Amino acid sequence: MRPDQITVVVPTYNERENIPHLAAAVLLHGYRLLVVDDGSPDGTGQLAEQISASIPGMEVLHRPTKAGLGRAYGAGFTRALEAGAQVVVQMDADFSHNPTDLPRLIEAVGAGADLAIGSRYVPGGATPDWPWRRRWLSRGANRYARAMLGLEVADATAGFRAYRRDALSRLPYADAQASGYGFQVEMTWQATRQGLAITEIPIIFRDRELGHSKMGTGIVVEAMGLVTWWGLRRLLRWRD
Repeated sequence: MRPDQITVVVPTYNERENIPHLAAAVLLHGYRLLVVDDGSPDGTGQLAEQISASIPGMEVLHRPTKAGLGRAYGAGFTRALEAGAQVVVQMDADFSHNPTDLPRLIEAVGAGADLAIGSRYVPGGATPDWPWRRRWLSRGANRYARAMLGLEVADATAGFRAYRRDALSRLPYADAQASGYGFQVEMTWQATRQGLAITEIPIIFRDRELGHSKMGTGIVVEAMGLVTWWGLRRLLRWRD
């Protein structure tokens, strides 16, 4: 498929320091870039708009307030599909996901995957900058999600993904219950329920160098609460 049939969706909130470099790195591949800005008070949206005015292939979707990662991705996915994207990629703005890995995800979709996940927890994947506590918590959250939801994905919380157009269209992303990072688990679960072909591509996940993380206690609590609720409903249905 042509590079311009691929849209990379990047949600932003106060990522002014990262967005110029990320835009250059993504557009270098010839892909389209859709920045979804949730009213960043640092002017990320305005800066992205200025960049898009001078660089073909970039669009900015402005949302009035910070409404969560899941909502931002939902809006971005809809816009990308409406514009005719054949592959829709999601990634972070802070270079934790390396733009040089984009072709590998897209090649996996071209080889037959409905969903290609950039995985930290398959052979070849790693989180070299993380302290043991963060690595333990992340792995524990993935084990819990796998057990509760019957997933066969090593990195269900991963946020670096590529979806085939028709596969993404079958997922209820616009009606997702999770507004934060639980959105990744929810979409993995929904993809599994739909019987989509999922493959994991190993990536090296780096900590951001510029800006501040948006991960907070409330986001973690929401994700774990929803996984527990979904899992209990699943187990109860099994017993009926």
